[in-house]
Amino acid sequence: MKRFILITVLTTGLASASQAQGTVDGVSVDGVKLEHSGQYMSVDMTLGLSGLRVDGNRAVLLTPRLVNGTDSLELPSVGIYGRRRYYFYVRNGESMLTGKDEMSYKASDKPENIIYNKVLPYQEWMNGAELTLHRSDYGCCNTLLAEQTGTLGDFTEAVAFFPELVYVRPAAEIVKSRSLEGSAFIDFPVNQTVINPEYRRNTIELGKIQATIDSVRNDRDVTITQVWLKGFASPESPYEHNRELAIGRTEALKRYIRQLYSFNDNVIVTDYEPEDWAGLRRYVEQSNIDHRKEILALIDCDREPDAKEWKIKSTYPEEYRFLLQNCYPSLRHTDYRIAYTIRGYSDVDEIERIMHTRPQNLSLNEFNLVAQEYEPGSDKFTEVYETAVRMYPTDETANLNAANAAMRRGDNALAERYLAKAGNSPEAVYARGALAIRNEDYDTARRYLERAKRMGVAQAKTTLEQLAQGKRINNK
Repeated sequence: MKRFILITVLTTGLASASQAQGTVDGVSVDGVKLEHSGQYMSVDMTLGLSGLRVDGNRAVLLTPRLVNGTDSLELPSVGIYGRRRYYFYVRNGESMLTGKDEMSYKASDKPENIIYNKVLPYQEWMNGAELTLHRSDYGCCNTLLAEQTGTLGDFTEAVAFFPELVYVRPAAEIVKSRSLEGSAFIDFPVNQTVINPEYRRNTIELGKIQATIDSVRNDRDVTITQVWLKGFASPESPYEHNRELAIGRTEALKRYIRQLYSFNDNVIVTDYEPEDWAGLRRYVEQSNIDHRKEILALIDCDREPDAKEWKIKSTYPEEYRFLLQNCYPSLRHTDYRIAYTIRGYSDVDEIERIMHTRPQNLSLNEFNLVAQEYEPGSDKFTEVYETAVRMYPTDETANLNAANAAMRRGDNALAERYLAKAGNSPEAVYARGALAIRNEDYDTARRYLERAKRMGVAQAKTTLEQLAQGKRINNK
């Protein structure tokens, strides 16, 4: 993004040597503009020379300069030469007073106006520098006869308008309760309720439950509070028989888990559903089988389960065989949920260590505690909020704070993605206004800020006042 600084045009016409501000004798200056873009600065102006008189044996050198304290830079000069002085240089094959970069003219041929444009490497000291025009008068033998300097203006970068961002402190959790969920497809021989770990894929499916339990059980900061199991059967047998199978198979899984872990009796909780009609419906709805709509209507009807299943089987036998082979096995499953609590952390050093090893153990409030230790916009500050939103991807507060952190480091596109999931709290509305400022969409910014102000965000009033003062933003 370019940054533009306009220097106000100063008095044109003649200026005496004693003037502190203005141009130099015989020269008018118009249209002065300095533009800083990336690594370069350009200097543009129009030098009016109609009032400049140069005797035949003299020369006048006009040199723009940037000066800031002890730092200075001379730009290429404009040389106006009297007739004898001009031909002296030409006959002797010498360069003019300042070399090949000089714009040189014989006095009688000089234009009334010179469009002056130079591009130079930008240096930090140029912020705050004065642009001056230095006139040097020379006689024969390059004798300096007189000097005069006029100030054309100051170059100052616009102060970056970075609206103050409003972070939300998440509420502290009294108890940090979490859970992990999954489904296991444990195979039983027909009409049996005894688990055989070696039967078909049971080693893998039982391993899924065990791995989920172990993932939290081996954390010393975690306490497992419940292991919930719910067994399902498929609808192809009589409902009462399926009910017995669902209950018996869930109890078998409970016994298996108790053999592996020494949980208290009240930790493992079981439930059952004789036939997984919801799972059957999802499968049919997402399939392209024939008579899909009709089968869905039968699934949704209020018939008894056995009558419903018989109607599908007898009316659409080909589709039923397809479902029996491809869908029903997945309806015989056990859903599980491992509920646990995590101890709280208050020491910032410990929170930072946990953030890099087990970030899932931290609450949003704990992430916020460690973020306060870092400078806003720093890499570590941003890392905290990005880790937090990764752990809580749907949480509105996590997304809002991550959006602010992204804005602070200039990643406006990422901030917009986070804000899409930040809800419509007063702080989120304000953040959208701040992002609009960052994108230099000031009309949109005012609309959001006015709304945030009405919603009670105190900072919105200040930011609106800054906009009214005409502050601009400099994106780096």
